[in-house]
Amino acid sequence: MARRKRAVEPLPTIWNCPDELWDDVVVPTLRELDPEPHTGRPRVDQRKALDGIIYQMRSGCQWNHLPSQFGDDASIHRTFQRWVARGVLERIWARLVETCDELGAVNWVWQSADAALGKARFGGIMSERTRRIGRKTAANTAFLSKPMADHSPHLSRPPMCMTR
Repeated sequence: MARRKRAVEPLPTIWNCPDELWDDVVVPTLRELDPEPHTGRPRVDQRKALDGIIYQMRSGCQWNHLPSQFGDDASIHRTFQRWVARGVLERIWARLVETCDELGAVNWVWQSADAALGKARFGGIMSERTRRIGRKTAANTAFLSKPMADHSPHLSRPPMCMTR
């Protein structure tokens, strides 16, 4: 007889940070890795910024198309970049996985991966600069703009713009 699967009700899709998650995980992480500065302009509301980041990641919209309820799009993007650089989002993710594992909600046997592949524009990333094969062939435009009668084969010095 086959074993019955455990009836687990899936969690709803998160579009905003729940209060419990904000109080228990996010605030302590922000205090540790991204404390409030003592000088300068005040930061945007961190909770609205996190909600804006979640919205952008879930919807895939451009940063400048975020709804105005989250605040200024440039400020949210700066906050996102700062958090990535300081490891805030990585720490929040680690704490969430740890909490889910303690609850027995993580099945480590089954895993999934998702990826998006795209064409490498303009040849992709070059590991080394491309070496020039020969000299530039572009003529000096100042030299060619004169009438042909002024071109003398016996110039005392070459035009200033030509490369050797």
